[in-house]
Amino acid sequence: MTRTSGGRAAAAATIVGLALLPLSGCLYAQIPEHPTAVESTPASDGPADEPADEPSDPPADAPADGLSFADGASIPASAHIEWGDGFFMDDGWTVTSPDDGNGGWAYGTTDGTCVARFWQGDVSGLPLVAGDDSASSDALLAYVIGDASAADITPLAVTASLGYGTGSNQTLEARQIIGEDGDRRWAITARAFTANAHGVYVIADCTGGDLEAVFAEIVEKNPVVVSG
Repeated sequence: MTRTSGGRAAAAATIVGLALLPLSGCLYAQIPEHPTAVESTPASDGPADEPADEPSDPPADAPADGLSFADGASIPASAHIEWGDGFFMDDGWTVTSPDDGNGGWAYGTTDGTCVARFWQGDVSGLPLVAGDDSASSDALLAYVIGDASAADITPLAVTASLGYGTGSNQTLEARQIIGEDGDRRWAITARAFTANAHGVYVIADCTGGDLEAVFAEIVEKNPVVVSG
């Protein structure tokens, strides 16, 4: 199942309401000075659950085998970019926040230890950097965190991989910030597409749960789909 939301036309300001409410405290102060990426290696050797619906083919200008930051320049302005919803019929996850109509929704693990908060939508209100999806993704991370600038975030963020398209080995380059507060650990992973001023992010937020395994499952079952 791919997810279509009214959030594609939402203002970038709606990002903050989803991100900061569940992540209390000063997030910027909880970012490690020596960042490392959350591993996205699948937690088990078993096959990933298939999405309920097959996403449409990528536009002719979009690479079919993966999407680096540099490849973002090939995305046409008319492209539709959204999360493929692999948790919709997954017994290990349950909806904790339904689609809000502004590009945001969330799932929680059935054991109650972790939440995955997804967002997709328009980011034209952010300080995007033409031709540099990495820098624009840092701007999206900074906006989600709320009390930092892109210049603050760049040395603290790492490049990570999200799922992309329909292939099991396809990856999408993204930028990631991790942090912790006691037994709570979280990772915000974002990708902005400067060519069409669109962006996606996901927050994996665990208290007592396995952040690495949860992030791996997010990557495996919820690819970013570029179509149109």
